[in-house]
Amino acid sequence: MTAPVKDPASYFPSIEQKYGRPIAEWKELIRSSPLSKHMELVNWLKSEHGLGHGHANALVAHTLAEDSGK
Repeated sequence: MTAPVKDPASYFPSIEQKYGRPIAEWKELIRSSPLSKHMELVNWLKSEHGLGHGHANALVAHTLAEDSGK
């Protein structure tokens, strides 16, 4: 039996609580970044905005999937 896969959006309440910004604002930051690759964006959120890896990864994954129509 395998553990269920967590949707990146399941992290959103804790991201908003920990970092004090709404998810829409994080997504706008990601979309306005000149970076486009997943890990570049994750590393940018970590280094420039102090996010943890899991939170940055969840935001980037959700935003990129949303923008690609998946």
